[in-house]
Amino acid sequence: MATSGGGGGRRLRAERRTPPKGRGRPAKAAPKRKARRPRRSRSLLRRAITLPFRALWAFAWRLSLVGAAVLAAMVAWTAIRLPPAAEMFDGRARGSVTLLDRHGEPFAWRGDQYSPVTVDSVSPLLRDAVVATEDRRFFSHLGVSPRGVAGAMRINMREGRGPLQGHGGSTITQQTAKLLCLGTPYDPAEWESEAAYEADCRRTTLARKAFEAIYAMAMELRYSKEEILTIYLNRAYLGAGARGFEAASQRYFGHGAEQVGAAEAAMLAGLLVAPSRYDPTRNLERSRERAETVLRLMHEQGYLSQAEHDAARADPATLAPRARQSTGGYFADWVMASGPEFFMEDTTADVMARTTFDPAIQAAAERAVETVFAEQVREGSEAEAAVVVMSADGAVRAMVGGRDLDATGAFNRATMARRQPGSAFKPFVYAAALDLGYPANSTVVDEPITIRVPGSGAYTPRNYDGRFHGRVTLTEALARSYNIPAVRVFEEVGREAVAQIANDFGLDTDLAQGPAVALGASETTLISITGAYAGILNGGRSVTPYGLVTLSTRADGTVMEQTGGMGERVISMDAAEQLVWMMSRVVEDGTGARAALPGGQPVAGKTGTTQEGRDAWFVGFSADYAAGVWMGYDDNRPLTGVTGGGLPADIFREAMAGVHAGDPPRALPMRTPEAARAPGPVPGTAPTPVPGLASQPLPVPQPDRTVARSPEGGNAVERALIEVLGEILGE
Repeated sequence: MATSGGGGGRRLRAERRTPPKGRGRPAKAAPKRKARRPRRSRSLLRRAITLPFRALWAFAWRLSLVGAAVLAAMVAWTAIRLPPAAEMFDGRARGSVTLLDRHGEPFAWRGDQYSPVTVDSVSPLLRDAVVATEDRRFFSHLGVSPRGVAGAMRINMREGRGPLQGHGGSTITQQTAKLLCLGTPYDPAEWESEAAYEADCRRTTLARKAFEAIYAMAMELRYSKEEILTIYLNRAYLGAGARGFEAASQRYFGHGAEQVGAAEAAMLAGLLVAPSRYDPTRNLERSRERAETVLRLMHEQGYLSQAEHDAARADPATLAPRARQSTGGYFADWVMASGPEFFMEDTTADVMARTTFDPAIQAAAERAVETVFAEQVREGSEAEAAVVVMSADGAVRAMVGGRDLDATGAFNRATMARRQPGSAFKPFVYAAALDLGYPANSTVVDEPITIRVPGSGAYTPRNYDGRFHGRVTLTEALARSYNIPAVRVFEEVGREAVAQIANDFGLDTDLAQGPAVALGASETTLISITGAYAGILNGGRSVTPYGLVTLSTRADGTVMEQTGGMGERVISMDAAEQLVWMMSRVVEDGTGARAALPGGQPVAGKTGTTQEGRDAWFVGFSADYAAGVWMGYDDNRPLTGVTGGGLPADIFREAMAGVHAGDPPRALPMRTPEAARAPGPVPGTAPTPVPGLASQPLPVPQPDRTVARSPEGGNAVERALIEVLGEILGE
């Protein structure tokens, strides 16, 4: 490199690093620059690519805007049409009936029970349990939870169901909308029943889910969260006929919803997912397991501390004694059918019906049926049984309509089955003779007899043992259940007289069947013949079996009251008391010996076995109660080896022994033949002797030789004579 010193020296220049042109390697040619496309063609391509997306986006956001506007309008329109929240609490189309026993305690319920509550009136633990179980985000969402719906659809598909089958992911607000059936009221003209209406409301389709979401958002717009939760607490069905949490708390625990603790609140909230499956009256352990899940959710969400959670698990909810009550279903069905339809079936109010039902007597009757069938009937037998127990005035205390003791709405053999009573009808044949003045020690000849029946030919009755016993007393004939003496008395005192007495006591008697009526050929029901025996017990007055005492509503108080089932006198007191004595001999030394009670409690009654053993009966009474027992097959097949003096008498004994457990013996209202009035002619007729029926003279004849008349009009024959004389005289 050259250097220069002063001002006249040469300039410094760097050495050339590249050879000059023409020397060495030729210089590399500069690369050619690509020709730029015209700016216009590039813009057209980009627009061609992006235009569809821009158009789609523009359409989408405009459509979304329109959809949002339409949705908002629909929500607003629905919200405007919603009624006040208080009008949404009780949506039942019908009221309910609570049946009370003779002590005033509930034992059966019909229809959905309901009592109103508010969020502020229930226990805070109950509110927390419901929110923790059903919708933890209830207080933050706007009625619909997309995350919850997506999660539920994923669970459903993972479990092999359709996306809308199973879990719904619905919020409490959506569930309330469904309970309200999206505002559609029940119309009997459109749905055949309330059950069909509710099933239609629970249908799940895409369209219905969409309307449900709109209705839920409208509710959020119209009501506060507290009002929505209050509607839900009142509308939810919680099993066992309980509509709403107040009714459920009363039903299961015997106290109001404001008193429930953590364990009880968890059990009630656990019912929401499946009321029938987790019904504690059906399966308490399963319900408790579900309650533990709810307690865990409450703890995880901060509603319960660890100590509170552990304490609730250690002390699970228990049911009130009456919650386990599953007895008296047949009786309840009978009362509901026999009461005024306006209050029992078509009521729009909540009715309290006080009845004659006695749970202790019912338990004794049910226990008797279970014991006898378990110990004395072969396993697998389809034979059925029915039992009725009533007081002497006809107040029914217990009823078993079949071997399925927990049944409701089932065929009631005690009130619906019409069967032939057989020899259980014979007391009414002898009642006619006694009422005519023949004492119980009158005699009748037991020997062959043939009666010509117009249109049917000859009728020749036979005794069960196939023998003839000569002259026997009426008492012996009844105690031994001889057929021929019963037919003779029936024919000789008059078929019409017997039929009149039986009808007045409440039995239908078909005289067209001829002499066979004396042996119980006319059909009747168990409750009717038990009522007729109650008439014998009470001294000869008719009774109408009844179970309803009072009806009352919350608004109007007592609207109906039953004072008793006693009716007019049918036979004289003297005749009734002698008949009781004759029937006591049936148990003492006759066909009903197996009905005798332990402890010396006196009872009387009569066995009955129909032709070929199709029906077996024992009907009788103590000093306080009349009871009837029937056994047979529903298809009318013959029983095998069963007579009225066998298994029916055993059931009677077991039932009445339970009824009178601990009671001192009480004498029956009876009179021996020696204490009865002397026999005499029927007033207005000649005292001609009757061929087959003779009266034994009493040691001391009474001065009054006429049949006793009752204040209500005398015996059946006298009333018939009065009617005939009235027609003759034109009165």
